[in-house]
Parts: sequence; C-alpha cells; structure tokens
Amino acid sequence: MSTINPLILESLAENNNMITTSEIQTLGFSRQLLLKYVHLGLLERVRQGVYVLADTVHDDMYTLMLRSEYIIFSHESALFLNGLSDRTPFTHYITFPSNKAVPGSIKDECTYFYIKPELHKLGLIERQTAFGNTVRCYDPERTVCDFLRTRSRCDEETVISAVKNYAVSDRKDLNRLGNYADLLKVKAELKKYMEVLL
Repeated sequence: MSTINPLILESLAENNNMITTSEIQTLGFSRQLLLKYVHLGLLERVRQGVYVLADTVHDDMYTLMLRSEYIIFSHESALFLNGLSDRTPFTHYITFPSNKAVPGSIKDECTYFYIKPELHKLGLIERQTAFGNTVRCYDPERTVCDFLRTRSRCDEETVISAVKNYAVSDRKDLNRLGNYADLLKVKAELKKYMEVLL
C-alpha cells in the first residue's frame, strides 16, 4: 500500500488535513503527485487546487475562501462568524468587488453580492471557523449595513433578526455603525429599524 510522503503528511497535519497545489509545489513536489494520491484514494479533491486527507471532514468555508483573494464572507455567513446567529447558513454568503468576477466554479455553491471596489474592504476583519481556520469576513457593523443595503434580496425575518441581535450585543459600536451607514447610504433604513428595536 502506497503512503503519503512524510513532508506532505506533516503539512497536512499543520493545516487541518488540507493542502493546496501551490503548497505541494512549494514543498518541491509536482501536482501530478497529488493526482496519484487521489487515484490511490489517499487524498480527496474538495475543490480546484484544494485537497484533503481521504475520509476526513473538511472546512468548507476555508476551502471556499482559498479560491479567491477577493472573497469576504458577508450577510448570514458573517452573522454566524461574529456570533450574532447560532444558525449555520445553508449556503455561504460572500461579497466581491464589482470590478472582479466571481469564479464560475463557485457560483453554484454560494450567494454572492457585488460592491464598489473602494467599499469592498470596509469593515474587513478575520474570524475563526468552527474548524479553527482563519477566514475573512465583515465586522458586525458592516454586516448590519449590508443586510439593509441588499434587503430586497434578503429574507425580511433575517434582516430584522440581524439588527435585533446586533442591538442587544454588548460588543456593538454605534459610532462605527453610523459611519458605515453613511458610506453605504443606508442611514434612513438604519434609523427606521433601530427606532423600533432600541
């Protein structure tokens, strides 16, 4: 029975049983070796350029983020990552700058939104997934504003729940929320929701 090279195994162990094509090449191996391991049933390809040890659960959020440097988790995904919802989203929500295209290979597995490039990184933070991997997402204030900005595409109940959970959070920053609401042009909508909830 063939086994995985010790160097590759070590890298897998350090990365929650996951490795990318570029990491394999950095270690000095060819991408053909990955294909050989997949053929032997030692690794599984979970998405383009990302492989995990066979028969292990993989971190879907993290492997999705690896597909593009422009992916930032937003909306329901950001609510979950920020602890403002205990419901794991059925689909991943991401926001992309409007001057870049969401890769076709991931369009079917996520809900995506576009924003002007200059506002794409507003409120960008990092959070850990349930698997302990670090991913990019928006802070709670940006997340609330995003729900208001795209409310025609969101479930009204989820929008209300997002604002309500934020309003009772002890980590809220109302000054930051007001600044974001100005920049994202949702000041009037925010005032309307907050008056009801606060």
